[in-house]
Amino acid sequence: MNPVDASTKWLAELKLAKREDEKFIERGDRIIRRYRDDRKNFTTYGKRFNILWSNVETLKPALYGKTPRAEVSRRWKDSDPVGRTASVIIERCLQYEIDKGDFDASMKLAIIDRLLPGRGTVWVRFEEKELAQPVDALPGEEGGEAQVMPNAPYKYECTPVDYVFWKDVRYSPARCWDEVTWIARRVYMSQEDGIKRFGEDFKQVPLTHEPVGLDEMEKMGVEGLDDMKKAVVWEIWSKTTKQVFWVSEGYSKTLDIKDDPLGLDNFWPCPKPLFATQTTETLVPIPDYSLYQDQAEEIDMLTNRIAMLVEAVKVVGVYDASQQGVQRMLSEGVNNQLIPVDTWAAFAEKGGLKGVVDFMPLDSVLQALRECYAAREQAKQVVYEITGISDIIRGSTIASETAAAQQIKSQYASLRIKPRQTEVAQFASEVLRIKAQIMCDFYAPQTLVEMSGIMGTMDAQYAEQAIMLLKSEPARGFRIEVASDSLVEMDEATEKQSRIEFLGAVGQFMDRALPVTQQVPELAPLMGEMLMFGVRAFKGGRMMESAFDEAMAKLNAPKPPEQPQPDPEQMKAEAMMQVEQGKMQLEQAKIQTQGQIEQFKAQQAKELEQMRQEYESAREQVRQEAETQRLQMKAQIEAETKLQIAEMQRSLSEKQAVSVEIAGEEKLNEVGEQVKQMADMQQNAVLQAVEMLAEAVEKMNKPRRKLLQRGEDGRAIGVIEIEED
Repeated sequence: MNPVDASTKWLAELKLAKREDEKFIERGDRIIRRYRDDRKNFTTYGKRFNILWSNVETLKPALYGKTPRAEVSRRWKDSDPVGRTASVIIERCLQYEIDKGDFDASMKLAIIDRLLPGRGTVWVRFEEKELAQPVDALPGEEGGEAQVMPNAPYKYECTPVDYVFWKDVRYSPARCWDEVTWIARRVYMSQEDGIKRFGEDFKQVPLTHEPVGLDEMEKMGVEGLDDMKKAVVWEIWSKTTKQVFWVSEGYSKTLDIKDDPLGLDNFWPCPKPLFATQTTETLVPIPDYSLYQDQAEEIDMLTNRIAMLVEAVKVVGVYDASQQGVQRMLSEGVNNQLIPVDTWAAFAEKGGLKGVVDFMPLDSVLQALRECYAAREQAKQVVYEITGISDIIRGSTIASETAAAQQIKSQYASLRIKPRQTEVAQFASEVLRIKAQIMCDFYAPQTLVEMSGIMGTMDAQYAEQAIMLLKSEPARGFRIEVASDSLVEMDEATEKQSRIEFLGAVGQFMDRALPVTQQVPELAPLMGEMLMFGVRAFKGGRMMESAFDEAMAKLNAPKPPEQPQPDPEQMKAEAMMQVEQGKMQLEQAKIQTQGQIEQFKAQQAKELEQMRQEYESAREQVRQEAETQRLQMKAQIEAETKLQIAEMQRSLSEKQAVSVEIAGEEKLNEVGEQVKQMADMQQNAVLQAVEMLAEAVEKMNKPRRKLLQRGEDGRAIGVIEIEED
């Protein structure tokens, strides 16, 4: 098929699909305006109750409460470390792109399209870019500039998830999704982007898409508006021909044709769209709001009526114009002040204040208001029954209800909401499957290793084999599967409870299995397989599976052969021989120790006698030296005294001689007393030294207890002494 015929064919197919979606698009636009509370096209009621917004905001977290976590597991729960490592690699790569990419934003927008117009779609594509690495600056020579060394660019591979607006997707008319033969999405491209993608021929493509208000800006003479115009390009995936076509409205040729660029198992680059209510005769969905729009209009009518009744609930009435005091009482509103009445008799005759004033009755208005409130609540309950949103999901309940009653309500509510949650989970799972297959087919092995960080885990030894497994398509299909985690926000207590349950089950099994393996070691492999069978069944056990595998491998490893047991009689004879040898060694040690003790006693007695003699000699020598010093000091003092007296006698008169004699005698006595004190101090010092020496001798003569000191082999190596008290 030539490019012209292909373009004509696909533009006709797109036009036919648009005709089938016309009513669906018209209804979706009206529902979105109702959701946004756009009232310029609604003139029926003044006040409205936006129950559509309330229901959508309630269902969004119930269907997609958190970002899903990728879960890649082996299809068969057997012992396969290579398959487990491959699962970990692709799971970590998926989770990396979920956290860093636009997966979450696209999913949320698709959920909104599912809840409002009734059709949500995303599109997965492979993108490869060359990014420049940071340059290296090398220091230059002295006085010169630094040298800049640019690094070679590296390839960046990713699988973006694009959100597709609900009006921008079309597919072949069919009764069910399996009958769809082609699917297309609309993309708006500027002329510059189109030339980069399709070449110079794109200059002939008309720029038919204009932003809202562009024509008014052209009338105002604003320049440079052509850059804001874009061309409408349709990307069409044909399952029958396994080809992808790019055509544009207003251009007669096909922009590009490619043969199955991704090679996916299901061919489509997108999962089955999220559809609202469908029948078996067409794929055109029925929005949820269309099923209860009559009740929503009834609620709007009651809300508007309630607003008018509330406005009518006011205090109004009439009074006698001739009674000026009544008017002052109502208008001035003075507290604690009496207002005079001119004609009291006539005023009292008319019945007083009751006779001149009459208020409008509010009983009928209030009764109508209560009935309107009750009718609106009943209409809301009808809407909740239609949509399946129970009061337990909305967070409202009655205080008198028991926990069992609330649990029953929750169970019945889940019967209606569970299929929608399952559809969203399958939608997210299919997106992750497409991403995983693109990663396995197009990502470089180094990219998978670096993105997953597998080399930092216990399974690093299987990384190379795991990459080969991911690259082999036949083996990959039945050994790895991708699933989505629960999309509803989980309670933290539930997560903790699941882990406690896992630890409890493993601990209970090991308590029972360990005694069995100790008694019958042959059952250890069987017990290990039973343990791994249970661990693989728990979702939380996947993170610890490698550790369990390593432990089981060590447990099942062949043990070294045991040494043969010796003869009991021989063991007994050897023991008796060791006892006799011990006795002989003990006797020899005893004799040797006794000789050492006698030798030590003789040596100590000799040393003690020598020390005693030295002490007596030193004591006598000290006494003689002290006595000699005392006599010498006394003789010296007497000689000096006599010389002083003789000198004094020659120089003084007789009278003075008598005084000098007396003073000399006193001086002599004083000096003699000092000499005596010094001699006593010297003698005391000698006595203290003698006493200290006596104490040392007494301590040496004191009896001692000797202990035998043995070495590590039990033989005597010396003797130590301990003083006895």
